[in-house]
Amino acid sequence: MSIYKKKLTQKTSKEESLLVEKCCRGNAKAQKCLYDRFSPKMMGVCLRYAQNKADAEDILQEGFIRVFTSLNQFQFKGSLEGWIRRIMVNTSINFLKKNKKIKEQLNVEDVFPKAIDKTDMNLRTQDIMSMLNQLPEGYKTVINLYAIEGYAHKEIGEMLNISEGTSRSQYSRGKKMLREIQAAYDKIKMQDSEGGKND
Repeated sequence: MSIYKKKLTQKTSKEESLLVEKCCRGNAKAQKCLYDRFSPKMMGVCLRYAQNKADAEDILQEGFIRVFTSLNQFQFKGSLEGWIRRIMVNTSINFLKKNKKIKEQLNVEDVFPKAIDKTDMNLRTQDIMSMLNQLPEGYKTVINLYAIEGYAHKEIGEMLNISEGTSRSQYSRGKKMLREIQAAYDKIKMQDSEGGKND
């Protein structure tokens, strides 16, 4: 289970409950407070799915519109952050579907060498994000949903309108491609390091 899935089981704090109630009553100050509190983290979620910052900002804005229009449906059973995160993930997927990026990329039959697990990667977050952004949109989306968000392949299949098997194969191919990208990164870093020694 991912750390994000675990958050869904946490209870909402009294402060957040009061904030939600004020937002549902149309309190503009409370709505701004909720946006300011969660938008930086949610921007990070959107950036993992979007191809660029402009798309991520569009997804974020659309996501928060959904948050505020659906806030009266929040049942205070899990964390508010986890509930908002799920909306952002769904909004990101809908954005990609609308732009037909997932469907086109999920049919790619490329096969790449080696395999990778995030536990293998002793890399900075910035490096990982850079690598993920080099993947075809379909691979990147499945890896985000499975390895980072913690969804099962069956759930991913339902979310993306693909089979569970397709989700598994896309995850496997995406990991292989990441391994190839990582090898290229390692080679460049080694060359830079050797070049520095020679100076």
